[in-house]
Amino acid sequence: MCGRYAQSRNVHQLQLAFGLPEQAIGEEEDPRAWPPLEELEPDYNISPGRPVHAVLGPPPQGADEGPTGPRSLHTMRWGLVPSWAKDRNIGYRMINARSETVADKPAFRTAYRRRRCLLPADAYYEWQLLNRDGTAQASTSPVTDPEHRRRKAKAAKKPFSIHYSDAEPLALAGIFERWRDPEVQDESDPAAWLWSCAVITTEAAPELAHIHERMPVVVPAEGWSAWLDPRSGPDDLAHLLGETPVDRFEVDEVSTDVNSIKNNRPDLLEPVGDTGPDQPETLF
Repeated sequence: MCGRYAQSRNVHQLQLAFGLPEQAIGEEEDPRAWPPLEELEPDYNISPGRPVHAVLGPPPQGADEGPTGPRSLHTMRWGLVPSWAKDRNIGYRMINARSETVADKPAFRTAYRRRRCLLPADAYYEWQLLNRDGTAQASTSPVTDPEHRRRKAKAAKKPFSIHYSDAEPLALAGIFERWRDPEVQDESDPAAWLWSCAVITTEAAPELAHIHERMPVVVPAEGWSAWLDPRSGPDDLAHLLGETPVDRFEVDEVSTDVNSIKNNRPDLLEPVGDTGPDQPETLF
């Protein structure tokens, strides 16, 4: 799964990293048609419900059949709220979409077909469980493990930061939706529309499975265009869901300070001491 990540680059840095055209902050857009762009403070402990940056694909210029424009950067809330939802708080339960079912689940399938995005990240965090006898075991998902809650309650948590070894931003595979707030009468009011997103996860690669059984899908740079292109078909998308470049990952044990969302500092990403003979700082 992916329940916490870090993203410290500003708008200009993200535009450079993802090859995006310059956009003016606060640029006037129809809030019904396109998400806003805001300058966000660096966030080293992003939790569900927080605003995040997202890279969106090329929109059509003019009519739907016209030429497409460039990719662009926008701001959304993490935790997908389907267009048919009655309450925006459902988003807190929809921060992740499983790659195995994203094409079929009613809450995700339309977004997966038509509204895909990339969520930039310095790193994502994952937790390994430590039993009382000192042994370690991989964290599990409540979807697949009926003993998930019991197992989690009886164990301590060891956090890890997973990132590219060359400090490039990760591009987490995401989907997004637009939700109409029924309590705001004026449709032209930006507050009437909530743009939200979810991270797609998949079975953890063998190199990471000792930490958690799931991991976010990370799209390599050569796959960005296909992922963002609304014309990409099921076969293209299925291929990208299995292309996370784990051979480029570096894994660091980090401070348990990251366990609390109250802590939000750059040093949360710094490795702590020796991880021991069985848990090297770098897996590759």
